[in-house]
Amino acid sequence: MGLDIKLPIGLMFTIFGILLTVYGFVTRFDAAMYRQSLGININLWSGAGMLIFGIIMLALTFKKGKSKP
Repeated sequence: MGLDIKLPIGLMFTIFGILLTVYGFVTRFDAAMYRQSLGININLWSGAGMLIFGIIMLALTFKKGKSKP
């Protein structure tokens, strides 16, 4: 079958990763916000992880598409 779920998953994780990374970068000096997470900027790190995963999924999607004859 021609169902490839990597493209929508990659787009979703890339978009959410960009949003969380930007939000974490903007609020990086707000110590009160990150007190419950032991001072770790969880928005920045989880956004970066989502962004990396989304980019990998998109790269796999486009790599697979180019190898078809």
